[in-house]
Amino acid sequence: MPPEPIAYVRDSNRASTIRLLIFVVLAALVLRLAIVPFNRYLFEDLMDANHIHAWEPGNVAEALLAGRGFGSPFASHQLSAIMPPVYPLVVAVLFKIFGIHTAASIFAAHAFDCLIGALSSIPVFLIARRSFGDRAARWAAWGWAFSPYGIYFAAAWAWSTQLLIFCLLWLIYLTQRLECSPRLGLWAGFGLLAGFAGLTEPSILTVIPFLAVLAGWRLAHQKERWLLPGLVAAFALVAALSPWFIRNAFVFHRFIPMRDSMGLELWMGNNGYSTRWTSDQLHPLHDANELAAYNRMGEVAYMEHKSRQAHAFIEAHPAWYTWMSARRAIYLWTGFWSFHRDYLAMEPTDPANVPFATSLTLLTLIGLGVAWRRKRFEAIRYGGVLILFPVMYYFTHPEPYHMRVLDPLMVILCCYAILVWRERVAERKQVARAVALRVPEPVVVQET
Repeated sequence: MPPEPIAYVRDSNRASTIRLLIFVVLAALVLRLAIVPFNRYLFEDLMDANHIHAWEPGNVAEALLAGRGFGSPFASHQLSAIMPPVYPLVVAVLFKIFGIHTAASIFAAHAFDCLIGALSSIPVFLIARRSFGDRAARWAAWGWAFSPYGIYFAAAWAWSTQLLIFCLLWLIYLTQRLECSPRLGLWAGFGLLAGFAGLTEPSILTVIPFLAVLAGWRLAHQKERWLLPGLVAAFALVAALSPWFIRNAFVFHRFIPMRDSMGLELWMGNNGYSTRWTSDQLHPLHDANELAAYNRMGEVAYMEHKSRQAHAFIEAHPAWYTWMSARRAIYLWTGFWSFHRDYLAMEPTDPANVPFATSLTLLTLIGLGVAWRRKRFEAIRYGGVLILFPVMYYFTHPEPYHMRVLDPLMVILCCYAILVWRERVAERKQVARAVALRVPEPVVVQET
């Protein structure tokens, strides 16, 4: 079935749009920064000498400033390929300006995340407008500004999540442009941005081929050239990633495409522990024996050892692994893992979070269903990203921040679902009024 015609969006009131986006970004930024001072993790845990080394990007940034290169995110002086380079470099710049592991530098990291999260309102607006129109775009931009997850995780979690959200949104917006244009410069820009996003967090690379193929297919349907633009984008992507590939090959004398920690990630979620979604106490950051083994064996050997342990356990317990993978998928989409008292002692906010996360997912599915009936190609675009991105976490282990990358897309679909529902309610009221005006009042004949 051919796709619906491409909607070319022209801004009839550019000044009004700019004013709106300025207000939205400022509101989003103020809301996020206002939460930072209440962040217990910032002012207690990270400034406690016993916990300061639990901030992995900060440890890599410290190694960079000490001249050791990309060091281990653990309490170790080893060179490492665990963390991709972009976010540790951002933290290193902040450390250089405000001091290493100082209150000012850690606050600056949170402020940077808040700023990037607020600026994400701009691509949210642009994507929603091209997908579902101007009204949906305005709702979605404000929805992202006031999103509880968007506010909390920007203010309380100094990680690469906000930067990854920002990259993914612009990549999706670019694909909306790519499907209208075979311009090689535009496709090269997509590839370079995709490479930058991959160096921020490699999990994003699971959706890049999907987005590129979708845009190429749309071009092919319009009888435009698609193969050469696709090859240019692929070349630009590889060129952006190559310095990290080369660095890893020189340091570890083997091909490590992005990161070498998959063995540990697999082991953390698949070792027989099921009270929580992962067993933090077995991580080298929290277990002295594991850290000693990591330092003794070296990073590559240690990761291979954890991979063998994980695969051995999975092969010995296939039913457990299948059930746990299903639980991980349910957890990511609903926030529900368990209501057992031992679990709730570790995650006391879950009883409040589960209804919110579940409602967000259900409303997203409704929006996706409405888009499937009205804007099928957009439903494929959003649905593909929503399906592909979290898959790896079903089989390794999830963290709450993993799903947050998809929140802006879910906000857009939720706003679209609400707007369509409001339109239907208004149409039914109009029909009811029209019927009432056409039907004459019944004549009552009184008997004499």
